[in-house]
Amino acid sequence: MQYSQSHKKSGTITVRVMCAVCFLAFSFVWVYWFQADMLAVAQHVLSQGVTHYDRTLGALIVTLVLYLLQLVTFTLTRLSRRTHALTYLPSMLLLAMLSGIDAERHTIAGYWWWLAPLVLLLWGGGVWLARQMFPFEKDGKLPVGLFSRRSWLNLSQMALMMLFVALLSNTHAVAHFRAHAEVALVQGNVDEALRVGRQSHETDQTLTMLRAYALARKGQLGERLFEYPVVGTSDNLLPTYSPLQILSPDSIWTFLGARPAFPMHAYRYFYCVEHDSLASPAIRDYVLCAYLIDRDLEGFARALPRYYDTTKIEALPRYYREALDLYEQPLGRPGKSVSDFERSKGTYWGYFNYPTQ
Repeated sequence: MQYSQSHKKSGTITVRVMCAVCFLAFSFVWVYWFQADMLAVAQHVLSQGVTHYDRTLGALIVTLVLYLLQLVTFTLTRLSRRTHALTYLPSMLLLAMLSGIDAERHTIAGYWWWLAPLVLLLWGGGVWLARQMFPFEKDGKLPVGLFSRRSWLNLSQMALMMLFVALLSNTHAVAHFRAHAEVALVQGNVDEALRVGRQSHETDQTLTMLRAYALARKGQLGERLFEYPVVGTSDNLLPTYSPLQILSPDSIWTFLGARPAFPMHAYRYFYCVEHDSLASPAIRDYVLCAYLIDRDLEGFARALPRYYDTTKIEALPRYYREALDLYEQPLGRPGKSVSDFERSKGTYWGYFNYPTQ
């Protein structure tokens, strides 16, 4: 009898420690690496810029609070043996809800209002059923430890809950790229803002504006803009038409030269700051890239001599040379074959001729 009690206690402790380690590691890694930027944006928006999210401290606090919730759940349910992992479900559910915050709409995803109560109701039924099975569990002499059946049953439940968190969180790629780029620019890390999402073909108007701003900060706007997917129009180069969440619009306005007194289209803004001698050196590339984004080769060709020496074509930034070649030797608009598009990726010719790709 003494052996049986000791055996059960040892097995219970092993399962509890194993589940705790899995949860603490998953929660910290998930919040610190995957959700940090989204939480930073959400906290900034929801607090109206009053508070600032710290990546490390935030991950530690969230993980600690969720673990304390699990301890309370365990105290109330006393689930052990094969179903101890179920005590982590409320914590996993809260982590998924936290990861599903939509900062743009100032709320969590709409489906949580019915999904969370449903999950908790099903979980409550599962807890009741597990407790009813306790008297019938004759595993006092079954093997315990990391490779026992009991351990693998609990690990399987933990894995399913982790998958639940991953599937129901806000995993929209562009939203993560945009949040990461904004946080990087707030921190002054221009290279990191340009690195994020570099290999992806997904983008939106705000991400295009952020990349244009970062490239202009490095003096590489005309050289590298179309290395990235570009969407929108010239207006989307300005924060008036591409809303920001955590990066202050004044960062971009100050960089360009002045903040407009009222909303105006991009070309009008460029004209005004130049006319009033407020324009920064970056304006010249913004003007030229605005024409390129709009596929206005005529306007680009007229504006280019105002800013660059067109007698030294080889010294022009890459995409200005490509646009000039396209303007002087029109290639027409060829059929949209996949092979042509693949070959033209990263070139202005490809952007100009494949606007829907």
